[in-house]
Amino acid sequence: MGNSPAKTVRLGLIEGDGIGPEIVRAAREVADEALAASGAAAVDWLPLPMGQRAIAEFGDPLPISTLDALEALDGWILGPHDNAAYAVAYRTGAPPGGAIRKRFGMYANIRPVRAFKGVRAVTPEMDLVIVRENSEGFYADRNMFSGSGEFQPTPDVAMSVSVFSRAAAERIAHEACRLARSRRHHLTIVHKANVLPMTMGLFRDVCYEVAAGYPELTVDDEHVDAAAAHLVRAPADYDVLVTENLFGDILSDLAAELGGSLGTAASLNCSPDLAMAQAVHGAAPLLAGRNRANPAALQLSTAMLLRWLGARRADAALTHAAERIERAIAATFEAGIATADLGGLASTSELTEQVRARLHRW
Repeated sequence: MGNSPAKTVRLGLIEGDGIGPEIVRAAREVADEALAASGAAAVDWLPLPMGQRAIAEFGDPLPISTLDALEALDGWILGPHDNAAYAVAYRTGAPPGGAIRKRFGMYANIRPVRAFKGVRAVTPEMDLVIVRENSEGFYADRNMFSGSGEFQPTPDVAMSVSVFSRAAAERIAHEACRLARSRRHHLTIVHKANVLPMTMGLFRDVCYEVAAGYPELTVDDEHVDAAAAHLVRAPADYDVLVTENLFGDILSDLAAELGGSLGTAASLNCSPDLAMAQAVHGAAPLLAGRNRANPAALQLSTAMLLRWLGARRADAALTHAAERIERAIAATFEAGIATADLGGLASTSELTEQVRARLHRW
């Protein structure tokens, strides 16, 4: 990089619904401070509408203007959406998050799960990553070129189509293998090929084929029901798990709760060219505006975004900022400071202040 100034990072801020405005603001505050402390270029933030506010202003929960603006950005933070609460006219089609992922080809959903010291966990040894294929499988909003993939030929019969392709399995397998290579060198393929031998069998077999190109890895596979039981009994046996999107969604929620709370469950959606920070949890409308939501999951997701950008740009300052956020959040929890979902008394803003105060230790 020499002495040339770092290139400006342009990131979107999409607040969404419910607790979205509060936790997106908290994520931005932590990111700005971590970037400044690391000597990174300042972020050019672009607020964009989505959700109920977008409906009120544009008559659309995900305006075309928002999607078009995202095209020019390096990445963005996505707050939660509460599409179940939208008026009936706005519930058709993919929810906003799914529509964004599909528009920008974000086929990989990376969901790390770890137990933090100071946070009571069912399985305190939890430290794994679930790599979820994000474009096909069983989810109706992602598996068809056109249409939802669900059909109801009569009022009493409903059907759905799942799609599994070699190309999608190959690219998610490479993501998972690269990640496992950077961690403890163990990859587990999760599937249900014993009852779905063609679709799940294809996914499993292609993952094995790709993994053969990473000889340093130990690779095994498990049926999804066995994997769920194994997560409860012995999560330390896992390192990186790769699976299709429905199983990945379910297993990552289970793992997050076993490790402490969905309030600490980070997530990154990405393609080779774009990334989106999005916490695993939902909009929690009952907590909206009360300064009680746990912002840690979105703050950790934002750290994942900065780390992804740092690797893509070979920018050590961005990577260092991500590390600062992760360490500061861990140190805050270890000090016994937590929000109500973790048994603590801190508000959203108080937890954020405590994290910011610890960002300068490294």
